[in-house]
Amino acid sequence: MEDINKDFPIMIVGLGNPGPAYRHTRHNFGFLAIDELANACGIQVKRLKFKAMIGEGRYAESKLILVKPMTFMNESGKAVSPLLRFYKLPISNLLVIHDDLDLPLGTLRLRPSGGTSGQRGMASIITQLGTQDFPRMRLGISRPPGQMDPVDYVLKDFLPSETELQKIVLRTAVEASQMFVTEGLTRTMNQYNGEVS
Repeated sequence: MEDINKDFPIMIVGLGNPGPAYRHTRHNFGFLAIDELANACGIQVKRLKFKAMIGEGRYAESKLILVKPMTFMNESGKAVSPLLRFYKLPISNLLVIHDDLDLPLGTLRLRPSGGTSGQRGMASIITQLGTQDFPRMRLGISRPPGQMDPVDYVLKDFLPSETELQKIVLRTAVEASQMFVTEGLTRTMNQYNGEVS
């Protein structure tokens, strides 16, 4: 697929569930990444548009649109698809950040396309957009211990013992997002895919 088109804004979407009860859960890794990125770029994500909280600003030479869908996870596409159409963006200028059960905590992986990895927010976005060919950043949250239901696991807060690693992942996600904006997906994948440090 094509890399980002510098003639258009770049939209970075973090997936999560709205409301304070979910704020620090594993499923909100995408929201947490957007919060950190917004802070680093001096962008306020506080305007409601098409069922999402959005913030607009600039990073380097590019216009940046940061998005947190307010639809709850499994309907994320109902916010993302109208925003992409409204801003008339090429799909290569969309980056979706989400949690991933199949990757261990401390792992970040960018891809130009792919399936859902069982992530319902991604399933909704793929359905609404009619394609799976768009960039995504997967943040590992590890598999649940023992016999715990993954549905319950993703809605639990990170453990205190995981806090430091979580912070490192978020810092790396910000750096990778900024490099995506300035250098494009291919170079960012080469630089950041794998375990964070």
